[in-house]
Amino acid sequence: MAVENPEWASEEFVRRLQKGDKKAFEELLHRFGPRLLNFGMKMCREREDALDVFQDTLEKAYTSLSQLKEPAALKTWLFRVAANACLMKRRKPASAPEEVSLDEVEPGKEAPAAEGSLESLPERFVENSELRDKLREAILSVPESHRAVLILRDVEGFSTEETADITGLSGDVVKMRLMRARMKVRSALAGALR
Repeated sequence: MAVENPEWASEEFVRRLQKGDKKAFEELLHRFGPRLLNFGMKMCREREDALDVFQDTLEKAYTSLSQLKEPAALKTWLFRVAANACLMKRRKPASAPEEVSLDEVEPGKEAPAAEGSLESLPERFVENSELRDKLREAILSVPESHRAVLILRDVEGFSTEETADITGLSGDVVKMRLMRARMKVRSALAGALR
């Protein structure tokens, strides 16, 4: 039984992208832009670096799509480009990391506008916000090589094989790093929630 590819992974769509079809590129940007930007934010920690990575990824996608031979691999190819851009960015001398809010770029996750002080927010929102901040800090405490695997598997939903393809690691190394990253996050959360 043949499984049909989604429209964005079809040969026709990739061919349109490779020919420079601006409408197809806009569709690609609409479909993957927010996820690629979120990935950059979670990997780079700094908003400016994440925006640079996002721009580098889009530029490379626009100019290098001819390298993509298998249309169904479009999504993993884009994240591989983003992961490589993150690694290149991290190799350059960086200023001290600053705290960033991932809420600014997460699609569909806008904080409700609140009048007045923190006390005027509903208790549930404050609790969720605090938990989200602790989870974000726990993820950022994971070493970068392990964090990439954690984000690709648990946040982006890639399979072990796709994550291995994106990162250039073996499936066994992906599984090991994922296990260690999850343990680090659990440990960090346990300490933060005491």
